[in-house]
Amino acid sequence: MSTITLGARAPANPAAKPLKLQDDKAMLRAAAELTRDLGVPRPAVYWADLLGSASIGYAALAGAVSLRGGWAWAAGVVAVLALYRAMSFIHEVSHLKLSGPMRGFGQGFDAVVGVPMLIPSFMYEGVHTLHHARTRYGTADDPEYLPLALMKPWTLPVFILVSTLAPVGLLLRYGVLAPLSVVIPGLRRAVVERYSALAINPRFRRRAPEGGAKRYWDRVELLAALWAVALIAMVATGVIPLRAFGIGFAIASLVAVTNQVRTLVAHLWENDGEPMSVTAQYLDSVNVPPPALLPMLWAPVGLRYHALHHLLPGLPYHALGEAHRRLTAALEAESPFHRASYTGLPFLAVKIGRSTLGRR
Repeated sequence: MSTITLGARAPANPAAKPLKLQDDKAMLRAAAELTRDLGVPRPAVYWADLLGSASIGYAALAGAVSLRGGWAWAAGVVAVLALYRAMSFIHEVSHLKLSGPMRGFGQGFDAVVGVPMLIPSFMYEGVHTLHHARTRYGTADDPEYLPLALMKPWTLPVFILVSTLAPVGLLLRYGVLAPLSVVIPGLRRAVVERYSALAINPRFRRRAPEGGAKRYWDRVELLAALWAVALIAMVATGVIPLRAFGIGFAIASLVAVTNQVRTLVAHLWENDGEPMSVTAQYLDSVNVPPPALLPMLWAPVGLRYHALHHLLPGLPYHALGEAHRRLTAALEAESPFHRASYTGLPFLAVKIGRSTLGRR
């Protein structure tokens, strides 16, 4: 079994870096064979986690608004972490087969989190799966990839700072642009293509939904727009005090920043736009497994196993820990599998920062 050494990969073998278009067949075969029994999602786990996280988050948000002093700050921290965890289920919704025992979970996410927080599931469904496409990952057609490690140093702070404005962007998208786009056809096209995806690639343009997906999109977007307009009206008329709105805005902004920081260290961002093998995609992604404890807060709902998720995107989040343990024990030390494991966020942030400094 491999071990993790503080401040380094675990274990690292610089000479073992595969070519971009080559796959380690032994690793892929082991990943498929050792996890066959882990692919069934457990509805009770999903529902309890989503509803529990959202309930704690909203209660803590109310506490942050109503309390004073240290208790208000403590409630605010809990609200950020709990709501971030609840909102992270949008990633699972984009991968789940929402039928059988998981039927209704997507609608449940939208009712509990998607509409209230103005991140309905359609902003990720049909977008995130493109990030996993064999020929798209790391290319200009990937909505969730920027070669950050190959860009100038100033791009990293800008990448983080821009996320502080996410609540403003979402409020404008649903409270202003959505209503206007109903009567302005040209604006509607721009809203769908450019402002309806949780993407970081500024060149990405999403396709308009069709059929049942469009009908569901229209219903959920209407609800989100009504809520956004109502929220703007309540703040403008004093029904919601500016202090309460400011606290809510700050919490939503910190949720967005936390997610952006996690996104920054979810990959190494070293691809120059060429297609990559599954193994190369895995090695460009990051696992932060135990014994590290903090990743359960800043990379919740299985996101601490991001590289493993790229290797086995169909596994439910609650199975990733067991899958990682099995593969860690089964694969020899020279396997590329171990080279995607890191000790934590600080080391990864410094690594990416050093890469950009080398581009000056």
